[in-house]
Amino acid sequence: MRRNAAPPEGYTAAVEEALDRLRSTGFEFGGFLSCHAPMAAEALSELGYADHVPQWVRGNLRQRPYLERPAPRWPIAAADWRTHLGDFGRVADWTALFERELAGEPWPDVLARWWPRLLPGLVGALGHGLIRTVHAARSVASSPRPTKLQLDELAQGLGYWAARYTEPRGPGSLLFAEVPPTAGDDPEGALRELALTAAGVYADRSPRPPIPLVHMVTVPAAVHLVLPALPVELHEQSYHHARRAAEWIAGVFAGMFTATLANPGSAPPDLGETIARAVELGDEHAIKLAEACHRLGLAGPDDRLRRAPAALVGRLVRG
Repeated sequence: MRRNAAPPEGYTAAVEEALDRLRSTGFEFGGFLSCHAPMAAEALSELGYADHVPQWVRGNLRQRPYLERPAPRWPIAAADWRTHLGDFGRVADWTALFERELAGEPWPDVLARWWPRLLPGLVGALGHGLIRTVHAARSVASSPRPTKLQLDELAQGLGYWAARYTEPRGPGSLLFAEVPPTAGDDPEGALRELALTAAGVYADRSPRPPIPLVHMVTVPAAVHLVLPALPVELHEQSYHHARRAAEWIAGVFAGMFTATLANPGSAPPDLGETIARAVELGDEHAIKLAEACHRLGLAGPDDRLRRAPAALVGRLVRG
């Protein structure tokens, strides 16, 4: 995975400390809600807020009734992987499989082998398996010698993705009808434009409740981030499935869209100020969306990247 720049100061230490604190934390809480703690901690570190990470993790663990991470029961044979896709009861067994593979091979090789296998089921848990995998992959890519904690987090992301594997069914939202069906000769650019389109839809439609539709932005943004780590032959299908996921999420939660923002013509707020508000608020989704929009904005400014996180933060503050 190619980074836009060297990791911010304190990034590695903050991520390591967070992963150590979260090593026994399970994958979900409340029956089906995903654990965002490792993703948000990595995003905070990437945004330059490494010094906020320890306190944020402590607070998140107090607020969220996470179950403990389950122990593996029965090994999943590498040749029998299709049988167990989407079986959340085997999440620890899936994670153990990836831990074994990552201990024996370079992580890009493991990712490249499993990416096309898991990609069709990326909307499981609203894309959090994929998103967690990508945050972990960025952490691993930041270190010349990834630690066991970093590699174990990548295994947990892949394991969660495999265990919640779900393929989108039914029609998607027509809001993405004008987004090209293929990536053409610039998959990275196409994925960025897909995420920008989703950000514009999110900002203009101001969904209530505001959280579920965030993922029509963060899923393609995650695929865009990891694309350089993948073989070129996987780029087109990565775009295809990211586009399908965005339109499916928008379609499933279409009833949450409102008409428009109150002042659509007003100047969008400064993204740095929105990031600071998201960090102060401490909400996982606000932090992750702000980080994704900040990252996408490194390739060039776009008002949609400022308006989407501001819309989310504003909605969360107003309640």
